[in-house]
Amino acid sequence: AVVSDRILEDVVQMSTGAWYDPEMPGLIGSMCQHGNPNVLTLDKGTSSLAQGPSAHTCLVQVVKYMKEISNIRAFVPPNIVHYK
Repeated sequence: AVVSDRILEDVVQMSTGAWYDPEMPGLIGSMCQHGNPNVLTLDKGTSSLAQGPSAHTCLVQVVKYMKEISNIRAFVPPNIVHYK
């Protein structure tokens, strides 16, 4: 995170996303180690007509993470299964 006087106080900006990399895959609520913003937002359209993304704004609580991040796997290719 970067704290800047160019952003209003009590405002968080996330310019870009990241690949989803859960700390504990398969566990609901597991922390994303790589910073994917989709874990913060609701997957719901703006209306039944428009179906635009409603996630351009959301309320968050920011806490400094003090633990060590485990091995980030976001850029490790998945295992490929070859069928005969």
